[in-house]
Amino acid sequence: MDTSLFTNCRKKLVDNCSKVIVGKEEAIEQIVVCLIASGHVLLEDLPGTGKTMLLRAFAKSIGGQFRRIQFTPDLMPSDLTGINFYNQKKGEFEFRKGPLFSNIVLADEINRAVPRSQSALLEVMEEKQISVDGEAYRMEEPYMVMATQNPVESYGTFPLPEAQLDRFFMKLSLGYMTKEQEIGILRRPETVRIVDGLEQVVSVDEIMQMRGAFSQVTVSDEIASYIMDIVTYTRQSNLLVNGVSARGSLALYKASQIYAALNGRDYVIPEDVKKEAMAVLPHRIMLSGRSHLGSQGFVRNMLEDVEVPLEH
Repeated sequence: MDTSLFTNCRKKLVDNCSKVIVGKEEAIEQIVVCLIASGHVLLEDLPGTGKTMLLRAFAKSIGGQFRRIQFTPDLMPSDLTGINFYNQKKGEFEFRKGPLFSNIVLADEINRAVPRSQSALLEVMEEKQISVDGEAYRMEEPYMVMATQNPVESYGTFPLPEAQLDRFFMKLSLGYMTKEQEIGILRRPETVRIVDGLEQVVSVDEIMQMRGAFSQVTVSDEIASYIMDIVTYTRQSNLLVNGVSARGSLALYKASQIYAALNGRDYVIPEDVKKEAMAVLPHRIMLSGRSHLGSQGFVRNMLEDVEVPLEH
C-alpha cells in the first residue's frame, strides 16, 4: 500500500492550520484522523485557547461548504435542520434547509443549547441524513461536525448525554501555548485575518481517496487482540459505571489504521493504538465514585496495565 497520499495531505493540513494555531500539531493531526474516518470531533478546552479558530482554519484548509452555528439556550431543532414553509405564490410547502446542510459544521459552544436542540444532531452525526416531516435528506460527503465546549463554565450549560458523546469519534483538548509561542502570537497580525487568508490545500477527491484506502492498512491478529484487551478492561473495571461500546472499539481500530498511514506505515503497531486510545476512549467511559483519576488518567493507567504484544 502506498501511503504517500496520507503523509502529503497530513503535512499540508498541519502546516496550513499551524499558521493560525501555533504548537498544536498533534491536535491538528488527530482532527485529520477524524476526518478520514468519517467521524466527528469534540474540542473541549478553557476559554481563549483557540478552539473555534482552529476548526475554522481546518474547514478552510479542506474546502467544501462551511457553516458555523452558535449554540444558545433558545436554539430550536428546526433552526438546525430546516423547516417546511408554505409558499403562498406556489400554493405548496417548500423545504428550507438549515445550517446542518453543509460539508463542515462548526457547532460552537454546543453545551449551551438545551438537550432537545442537541438531539437534532444525533441522526445527522450517525446516519449522515436529516429527517423532516417523514422525508430523509442525505448529506453531501465529506460531512463532519466539529463541536466546541467550555468545561469550566457550568452556568447556562447543559452537559452532553452519553449517547451523544459516544457519537463523537474523538474528544480533544488544546491547552495553553508555551511562553515563546504566545509571544509570537502577540507580535503577528490578528488571527482572524490569517484565517481569512488561508487557502484550500487538500481536495475533496483526496479526502475520499484516503477514506477508501485506509482499510488496507494491516492490523495483525495480535494488534486486534490488543485493542479488544483494552476495550474489555474498561468493561470489567469496577472503577467504571460503563465501559467502551462496540462503536468505541471500532473507532479505536479505524483510528489506529489511519494514524499509521498518516505516519507512512501500511501496518499498525502498538504505539498507534496507545496514541489513538487517548483521544478515542476517555469520553466514552463513565467513572464511578471510587475513581479520582479522571477519564484521561484512567485510560493512561489502563494502557500501562494491559499487556502489549511483542510481535506484530
